[in-house]
This record gives sequence, C-alpha cells and structure tokens, in this order.
Amino acid sequence: MERLIFMLKKRFLLLFLLFLLTGCCYTKDNKINNSISNDEKKNINDTDEIIREEKELINDKINSMTLDEKIGQMIITGFDGSEYNDGMDRLINEYKVGGVILFARNIEDSSQMIELTRALQENNNNIPLFISIDEEGGRVSRLPDDIEKFPAAFDIGLINNDQTAYENGKEIGYTLKRLGINLDYAPVLDIYSNLNNTVIGDRAFGTEESIVSKMGIATMKGIEDAGVIPVIKHFPGHGDTEVDSHYGLPIVYKTLEELRNFEFIPFVKAIKNGCDVIMVSHIILNEIDSSNPASLSKIVINDILRRDMNFDKVVITDDMAMGAITSIMSIEEACIRSIKAGCDILLLGNAYEEIEQVIDSIKLKIYNGEISEEHINKSVNRILELKEKYNVME
Repeated sequence: MERLIFMLKKRFLLLFLLFLLTGCCYTKDNKINNSISNDEKKNINDTDEIIREEKELINDKINSMTLDEKIGQMIITGFDGSEYNDGMDRLINEYKVGGVILFARNIEDSSQMIELTRALQENNNNIPLFISIDEEGGRVSRLPDDIEKFPAAFDIGLINNDQTAYENGKEIGYTLKRLGINLDYAPVLDIYSNLNNTVIGDRAFGTEESIVSKMGIATMKGIEDAGVIPVIKHFPGHGDTEVDSHYGLPIVYKTLEELRNFEFIPFVKAIKNGCDVIMVSHIILNEIDSSNPASLSKIVINDILRRDMNFDKVVITDDMAMGAITSIMSIEEACIRSIKAGCDILLLGNAYEEIEQVIDSIKLKIYNGEISEEHINKSVNRILELKEKYNVME
C-alpha cells in the first residue's frame, strides 16, 4: 500500500512537471525547442511507465487477496445505527465489504456524520472504503438538516446553463467531501418523457435528451472535480416508465433502435466524457430481454453497455432489496445473476442482513465453476483502479 501511495505521488509530480514544460514560451532557438520536446517525450514515457507500474501493483494486490476479500470489494452495504458499532465492524472486517451507503437512519447532523465516516475508515482493516450516499439535490437528499439543500435537477435544467450545472455539482461534491463521502449516486441521466412517471419526475434535468445530456454531464464533471466519484443513473433509462421500481417491476416496450435514438443518448455522451461508474436499474426492456431486469441482463450490460457502448469501467446495481427484484426472486439469486451479467458492484443498501447468504452463494458458484475467479478479478481490478483514481486508496 505504501508503495502504491508513493507511485501516485510520483505520478502527480511528473504530470506537474509536464504541465510546466508544455507551458513554456516559443523560442527561435531550435536547440532549446528540441531539448524541450525531448524532455516532454521523456516525461510522457515516465508517466506511462508509472501507470504501468500502478497496474502491476493492483494486479499484485489482487493476487494477494483472499476470495472473501475479493467478493467483499464487490459489495456496498447499508447498516443500522448512527455511531460505529459491532454490526458495522462485522460488515467491514469480517465480511470485508468494499463500501457502505448512508441513509437517513444513519445521519443526525453534520458533526455526527463526520465522526461516523471517520470511524468507518479508521476501523477498517482492509482496503479503504467507498463511503457513498444519494445526494441528487431536491427531494432525493441525505444531507443533514444543518446543511443547506441543493436544488432539484429539473430546476437546474430550466436554467439550462452549463456553468450553473457544473458549479452546482462541484458544490455538492465539496459538501460531501467535507462530510467524509467519496461516492455520490448522482447525477440522474434519465429523460422525463412520461408524465405518469412518479419515481423520476423532477429528479431528471428535463424532458429532452439535449438538456439532460448537457446538464447531466456538467454536473458529473463538477462532482468529479471536487474529488468525489459521480455515479450516473439509471441505465438504460428510467424516464419512460410508470411503475416505481422500489415497489414493482417496470417494463419498457421500446425497440433497441428507439432506445438508441433517445434514452441511451445521455449515457453514451457521458461515457465519451469519461464517466467512471454507471448504475443499472431494475427495469425490463421487453423487446431486448423480456426475461431479465436490466441489472441482471447479460444482453443489456455485457452486449449493449460494455461492447456496443465501449464502457469498461465500474457497473453497479441499483439496490437489490427493491421490490422490482424481491417480487420475482431471492436477493441471493439476483446477485448471482447480476455478477454473471457483468455488474461489478452489488448495492445491498437495505439487504445487509442477507449479506452472509449473498457471499456464501457467490462462493458456492465460484467453487462449482459457474463463475470463474478470473471474472471476479476483472471486477475487483476495475474497483481498485477507481479507488486509486480518486485517492480513496490513501
């Protein structure tokens, strides 16, 4: 771990030097120009080498991890209580979870929240945690009452100004970072195209893909620039549904072509703008995979998101305890099917009591060969690279 931190600091130093070199003024002295050019090339090569070494360090880390530690990294869990307790300690140090999510039940005020997030990291004897929260602004906010709330996405969309959206996202990020949060389930990139949709509504930036794309990506960049990991959601698009997936299973009847020409567009643009994490929702795309919700569908995750859209970063599920899942199967079965489909992280925000059964089920599928350890390693690699990028590893 110390070596990894050293390499990170060295990379930042080299990038800084590269910035100074590329910022030098033009001169007629060809010798000086050639010297600068060679220095630039050397620093670029050095930076590439450091990145390669960092990847090797992550591979070495993965090779040294137990199976329990690897599976744990693929779980973000909720918990009870507003102070660090035995239950939290068991989740973190026995089950080796890679992250936690905070809900209203865990939050009293900002001072308590800071103490809690600090305790979670300090008592963690494993790889540093994702400490996550739902902070979209508007009606989906987990901020304590002593902190001023942020506007809803739809209000930002009405302003329709990139800089406003960026600054709002950046302030959300700074606020969360001060509270000890390093991952935010925002922004929403769903297009509010069905007025009977009660679950999305003003959580969306608008009713047009252009506004949602522009405002969503600007918000994503703001959160990111504050040093917090943004999670865009709810792929493949929850805007044209009428059933709330918290309680039932929504079905979308559009063809793949129709989805590509509308719902997919904000996600495609976000991927091109470097998004690091995508949350997949529990909705059925009836014309594409009528048997599986998107969060469990290999066609949606592996074929469409990873292959067609060229997204090879972290994919996380929506909460596996939502009615869309629990009404049709057990959480354990859903988690297995989601991993097979290509998800990297299982969100068990309200299913933390089932965590032991989930882990045991995953281990059993690995032992009997239904899921390969190589498959698990690829997910853990994506997760550790994400933690490294945002300095969670420090």
